[in-house]
Formats: sequence, C-alpha cells, structure tokens
Amino acid sequence: MSDIKTVITDPLFSKNPIAVQILGVCSALAVTTSLQVTLVMCLALTSVTAFSNTGVSLIRNHVADAVRLPAFVMIIASFTTVAELVMQAFTYELYEVLGIFIPLIVTNCAILGRADAFASKNPILPSVVDGVMMALGFTVVLVLLGAMRELLGQGEIFGNMDLLFGASAADWKISLFDEYPDFLFAILPPGAFVCMGLIIAVKNLIDDRLDKASKAAKAKEAPAAAGSKRVRVTGKIS
Repeated sequence: MSDIKTVITDPLFSKNPIAVQILGVCSALAVTTSLQVTLVMCLALTSVTAFSNTGVSLIRNHVADAVRLPAFVMIIASFTTVAELVMQAFTYELYEVLGIFIPLIVTNCAILGRADAFASKNPILPSVVDGVMMALGFTVVLVLLGAMRELLGQGEIFGNMDLLFGASAADWKISLFDEYPDFLFAILPPGAFVCMGLIIAVKNLIDDRLDKASKAAKAKEAPAAAGSKRVRVTGKIS
C-alpha cells in the first residue's frame, strides 16, 4: 500500500500527468481554447478518474490478467458515459463545444495508466485519493493553459462563464484592454503547443532550482569525518 502523503503530493508536481509524464496531451491541447471549456473538461475528467479508480480497486482481486485491461476500459467507459449524459442535461452548449473530446476520455492514457499502475494494486481509499489528485494535477496544468490561451488570444478571462455557472456568472468576465485585436495564433493548435512548452519549461526551471537548493542544504548539513587524519610530510626529518 502506497503512502497517502506521497499519493497526494506527487501528482501535483513531481509526477504531474501532463507537465512531467506528458499523458493526455491531446485533450489538453484541444479543449483549452478558453477557461470555461477547460473547467468543464476538468470536472468531467476528475469525476471519471475518481470513480474509475474506485471500480478498478473493487475488482482488482476478481479479474484474470487476460481480461484486466478490457475490464478497466469498460469501467472507464461506463463512468465517461454518465459524465457525458450529465453534461448533455445541464451544460448542453458546452457539451457541443467539447464534442468528441468527452467520449475520448475513455482512451485517455492518464486515466487508464493510473488504473493499471495504482488502483489495480491498492485498496479503495488510496485509489480514490490517487484518482482525485491525478485529476487535480491534470486540472492545474489545463487551467493554466486555458487561462494563458484565453488571455493571449482574446485579451480577456472568465468569458462566457454563464454557460457553466448560470446567469449569475455573466459579469465574471475580465477584459484587460478596451480594444484587443484577437491573437489567433494563441487559440489555434500551434499556440497550444507553444503555451504548453512554456509551462513545462517553467516547471523544469523550478525543479532545477529546488534540486540545487536541496543539494546545497545537504552539503551544509553533512558532518565532518570523525577520527584522525593523515598528514603528509615532505623533506627530511632530523
């Protein structure tokens, strides 16, 4: 059984599914054209990952190795279908915007990979925590990416939030400029790749700084070697 503290902290930074493991990049690049669409995808992904990990953990001792992965895919597909139906019922406009990318959650390697690598080997509680935290790590990068692309592409943020949170969110939009010429590059796929690369570069820079700081701290704390030391003497001793 894995340590709960490690399960909680690793997916957010050291083992982030997108910034480190580069999993699920297809949906990350496709649905982050604006923040409200990104949030819907993140909510769907989080619910599917948490419930899928629970289901996989429940059957882990009752499924033969020969049908393990097909069984996992069926569980993920079932919860993805539920998420899709809920979106059709409550956020139909955003569901149409996301299109094929909601059903493609079934094939998201970040979800299937965690189901096989973690949930199939651990009890229910750690599996649920792992699913939620992996989805949260996914969400952090997607929200950053969606915010960057919306700001660069349209010069605003939190636009059209009423489609997700209702009429009360219609005034959430923040415009940085009165007249902003839309930067189409940021909204198109090439802009997604560039923004993603910047996020990964910043992540790597932070990792490098933390690693150097950790090594420097360990070097200062290292105790001096105990015992006598040999002294080299040159020349003649009279």
